[in-house]
Amino acid sequence: MPSAADIIKDYVTEFSRLQDWMIPIREIAPDTYASMHKRYIELKVTLASLGVNLTQLDRLNE
Repeated sequence: MPSAADIIKDYVTEFSRLQDWMIPIREIAPDTYASMHKRYIELKVTLASLGVNLTQLDRLNE
């Protein structure tokens, strides 16, 4: 079973990568962006509940 640190690391990585994909697609494919945004919110809530400070990580600031 993964440790809490491993889970946080994986979620931080996914959160960062997702934002990298979301930023350029926002205007090009709004439906795809909306789908990605749902995952963004899930990750953001999960990371916040794990005590991760998202101030520096959240480039969308939504």
